[in-house]
Amino acid sequence: MHSFTLAIFIVLTGILCWQWWSTHVRRRKLPPGPMPLPIIGSLHLLGDLPHRDLHKLSQKYGSIMSIRLGSIQSVIISSPEAAKLFLGTHDAIFASRPNTEAAKYLSYGSKGMTLTEYGPYWRSVRKFCTLELLSVTKVNSFAGMRMEEIRLMVEEMKVASMGRKVVDLDEVVGALVEGMTCRMIFGKKNNDMSFFKRTLDESMEVSGAFNLADYVPILAPFDLQGLTKRFKSLKKDIDGMLDALINEHEESSLIGSQRLGEMDFIDILLSLKHQYSNTHDELSYTIDRSSMKAILLEMVAGALDTAKTSIEWILAVIIKHPRVMKELQKELKTVIGDKKEVEETDLTKLTYLHIVIKETFRLYPISPLLIPHESMEDIIINGYYIPKKTRVIINYWAFGRDPKVWSENWDDFLPERFLDKDIDFRGADCQLIQFGIGRRGCPGMNLGLLTVGLVIANMIHCFEWELPDGMSPSDLDMNEKFGLTIPRIKPLLAIPICRI
Repeated sequence: MHSFTLAIFIVLTGILCWQWWSTHVRRRKLPPGPMPLPIIGSLHLLGDLPHRDLHKLSQKYGSIMSIRLGSIQSVIISSPEAAKLFLGTHDAIFASRPNTEAAKYLSYGSKGMTLTEYGPYWRSVRKFCTLELLSVTKVNSFAGMRMEEIRLMVEEMKVASMGRKVVDLDEVVGALVEGMTCRMIFGKKNNDMSFFKRTLDESMEVSGAFNLADYVPILAPFDLQGLTKRFKSLKKDIDGMLDALINEHEESSLIGSQRLGEMDFIDILLSLKHQYSNTHDELSYTIDRSSMKAILLEMVAGALDTAKTSIEWILAVIIKHPRVMKELQKELKTVIGDKKEVEETDLTKLTYLHIVIKETFRLYPISPLLIPHESMEDIIINGYYIPKKTRVIINYWAFGRDPKVWSENWDDFLPERFLDKDIDFRGADCQLIQFGIGRRGCPGMNLGLLTVGLVIANMIHCFEWELPDGMSPSDLDMNEKFGLTIPRIKPLLAIPICRI
């Protein structure tokens, strides 16, 4: 009887909410979109790959599409022109983030930089992360470390090449980027990083899921998808790893073994509690253990997962298109010559490498649905009413498939299409917004592009890559798995053959 009564209550509540929405919200001119059902809205229209489903819907309803997901009024943006309006012209209105279950557990109550709402705390955290980790000066200071890690990877691949061994490039790239990330943030490599990586991968997967608890809050206590259980388990594992790292740095600080010139990112975070610097006074008044862990987790995930996934896709695309591989090797031969490695100072000369990266990001964006924005007040855009607290989802995956922007051959992998176009990742045209734009644009863009370019350049300069078992490049599986980032479903296996 109790379960039956509860079910009736949920159904009646959903119907009342739907009637209120129909009477008060639909009366105003929302953007066009599918008619929602009671309680679930249009959640039933989204499958395992929501970015593809939303793209199909946008072809029917337009690039500014209204859709109710559960009880949450949402707008889906599917074109560069629409993105200009929401993240450019009216950026100040849409600069906040919605509260989600993922932010509650994996960002310690939205205490990091990426998922927190717009306001003074977000500004102080962004300023801290930018100055202490992501500034040009800081990024350049780690140049030697990055080359050390790349040399170690190259030596391992040379050994594999001698035995014509098949290597898992996902694992190779993961280990390389992990080494760089740990040394940059933790001051050393982490022996438990393989477990940390698996935990981060799962966190990215569950954070990107369309969680019923976020869209139908009345169903949250039932955890019908089991996501809350997974969030709690992941948070427990992450807590253990981050607490151990923070404790280790606190102990080192207490015994005076950490000199000011050798401070890593965790040391600088800890120093805020003692106000060693006047630069971050605002943050020093509010920072606590949970906010420290939220900031650390986001910096590790941002530096590790996005770079790793980007490199895996670019390598897969290059191997799949032998013509592109030859053009890139031709450029490397011209610019690098007989040098054993590509250095960071060489990257600005590698024009073809840059357009290969752009074309990959166009067709295979690592974040198909950018982290949602939320409107902070009512606004009229293009004659459409966008209510306060509307969730704005940017379907960046759809941008690269717009024939109005990329012509009818949009589905061809053709880096040369960028040769005559002045398109960058923060351009006013919004055609490539891999790192977001506006106030919530990623401050780690320069580090990310540098890491990706350096790793790809050296892997293609030093080695040919041959698919195993006589597989043809055209047979390479390029299907994706959905999450906050989208890795390839199948691991990328290849045989390295030394070129240098």
